[in-house]
Amino acid sequence: MVALINVRRDVSDAFYRYKMEKIQTKIEGKGNGIKTVIINLASVAQSLSRPGSYVIKYFGFELGAQTNIDPRDDRWIINGAHDAAKLQDYLDGFINKFVLCKKCKNPETDVHIKDERIVLDCKACGQRTDVDLRLKLSGFILKNQPKKGKKDKAERKAARRAKANGNANGNGNASGGEDVSDASGKKSDEVADAGSDDEFEKMKADAYEAAAVEADDKDDKDDEWAVDMSEAAVKARQSQLPGEFKAKLTIADDEDEEGEGGGNSVYDQLGTWIQDQIAEKGSSDAVDSVEIYLKAKEFGIEGKHRTVLVLVQTIFDPEKICAQIPKRASMLKKIVTSERHEKALLGGTERFIGLNGEKNPELYSQLVKILQLYYHFDLITEDVVTKWGTKASKKYVDLSTSKKVRKAAEPFLTWLAEAESEEDDDDDDDE
Repeated sequence: MVALINVRRDVSDAFYRYKMEKIQTKIEGKGNGIKTVIINLASVAQSLSRPGSYVIKYFGFELGAQTNIDPRDDRWIINGAHDAAKLQDYLDGFINKFVLCKKCKNPETDVHIKDERIVLDCKACGQRTDVDLRLKLSGFILKNQPKKGKKDKAERKAARRAKANGNANGNGNASGGEDVSDASGKKSDEVADAGSDDEFEKMKADAYEAAAVEADDKDDKDDEWAVDMSEAAVKARQSQLPGEFKAKLTIADDEDEEGEGGGNSVYDQLGTWIQDQIAEKGSSDAVDSVEIYLKAKEFGIEGKHRTVLVLVQTIFDPEKICAQIPKRASMLKKIVTSERHEKALLGGTERFIGLNGEKNPELYSQLVKILQLYYHFDLITEDVVTKWGTKASKKYVDLSTSKKVRKAAEPFLTWLAEAESEEDDDDDDDE
């Protein structure tokens, strides 16, 4: 599991709401061709609501090294060998100069460029402050201004998150306000079942604290994502696989993916293995995410969208799925890499609720929280989930269940649409 750290590392509060992934690097090549690949730069940049090109270029300026600023394959590269800890220190400088509000020191800022000035507009306190134009990156930003129009997805998401945070508590502290509103705008004295901003913020803080504790206890596990996936290691583990698997998991036919079917496909085998591990260890939480990913890799399906369907139906429990999503987010993020994967995640969740909803009807009321968590951990995008919510489908469940699931998702979809509309109005005002 990737460790989460505070955006401001000088803040030690475990409930500090602004989190990002710790920088992960991989050294490749030899001699003059040696280079450093920042594995999760896109995720880090999105947490800061800044383009990845700003972050990688800042590193390049600070290190005096060449970088690529627009990689299509998401491989952000700095020439030379550079330690992850050193890059994390440099990132602190970037955050201080190009992200934090100069008044309240919150990272809830948007970048506006006007009259050859770079202005940080703080959504927390309303202050507008100028970035120092003498900085090298300032010149790069001015020369590489985004085209006018809608903000990119990272900026829209960060602005939406900032607005939710501001509505919950304008002073930027981790504690919530007295008034609680759900995603549809209804207020109540208690937290609504559909999931309110305050409740969601508290849930995120709890998840972050749990993730931080787990990261401290399992530092070695972070390295396994990179170290244990070598071809030799995979082959060694593959040779130890049992020859037969029981067919327990039924996966509906899905186009363009190979499999024997009838309970004998590699997807069924993965599902059976996970179920066997749960039975052996006593709970789904006891089955390690890294081991699950490595098992999928042994079967050669770690990049397939049907794998997402298997995972959603096996790694979550109906009674505690909302608490489990943050713990599984890092693994799912490695697998969910396209719109098709996102659709499989939503479809698998729809099937999960359909199969378990009769015995656990509260799953329907928890769907808003589930979608909020998926969205927060960058597992779904607004375009995909909005399209999913517009029409019921018989692909994963019967039509009546599909309609019921989408009805339960309406508060989240409404919140998403209203936030999008408000941001478009803000964009028009800025122009």
